[in-house]
Amino acid sequence: MSLITIGTVALDNLETPAGKKENLLGGSGSHFAVCARLFTDVHLVSVVGKDFPKKHLTLLQSKGINLTSVIIREGQTFAWTGEYKKDDLNTAITHTTTLGVLENYNPQVATEQRNIPNVFMANFDPDIQMKFLQLMSKPKFIGMDTMNLWIDIKNASLKKLMKKVHMLIVNDGEARQLTEETNLHLAAKALCKMGPRMVVVKKGENGVLFYSKDHHFAFSAYPVEKVVDPTGAGDSFAGGIMGYLSKVGRVTQKDLHKAILYATTLSSYNVEGFGMAKTAPLDMTKVNARLKELRKHIMPVV
Repeated sequence: MSLITIGTVALDNLETPAGKKENLLGGSGSHFAVCARLFTDVHLVSVVGKDFPKKHLTLLQSKGINLTSVIIREGQTFAWTGEYKKDDLNTAITHTTTLGVLENYNPQVATEQRNIPNVFMANFDPDIQMKFLQLMSKPKFIGMDTMNLWIDIKNASLKKLMKKVHMLIVNDGEARQLTEETNLHLAAKALCKMGPRMVVVKKGENGVLFYSKDHHFAFSAYPVEKVVDPTGAGDSFAGGIMGYLSKVGRVTQKDLHKAILYATTLSSYNVEGFGMAKTAPLDMTKVNARLKELRKHIMPVV
């Protein structure tokens, strides 16, 4: 079944120990969609400025991503400039953020897209996420992501939104920040009590924790030897989960296991290149080959 997502489409300027790049196609919505499209039809809802490079739109369209509800407005595209240090590739250091056309953005969803059954709200202002969700007609499965900034400055809006979703995807720091629990298992349990039926906690190179009232499990990460750019790893991970679950149209324990294995596989590809250098060219043959390697790595768990 089809999948619709709202998220940022951005221009990233970044420096990591592997090098420096400018005007990369970035944003939570872009990274999510480029990975989710491997499994199902993906519709992206976002906004860009008149300065947004046509080649980036062409890339997204070439991957079969529907851009009907991506608005092009007067002004600058949302842009982020930052870096990652060699001794801490998990933490982005932000130098500048240009909101541009994101200021006063009200999401627009084409009439024919409002009945899409699977909905994911990639990292974005929770007030904008809520406006988007209110445009949708009775979605069957809703997932969301967030970040530390929104936990800090829009906590009430975020918690209101969390009550409306089936799945929440956060990293370990965000889980602890939201719940004030240091133990991740207790944090995941507490998050479920806030509304989501399922909670996925990303732990970077330490893998992932899944929790729901029915079952919980943990998988290790794929052993990436060289991290080039971790910027879109979490969004790629979410794209794997939601893309696979949308494809199969079920949310059984077995489906969740496989969805998270695909998510782990895709995020491992993402960090091996700048921007979408590794994820944009992917096909399912390559993804399944690495998934097979991942299964061997985590045996006898799976």
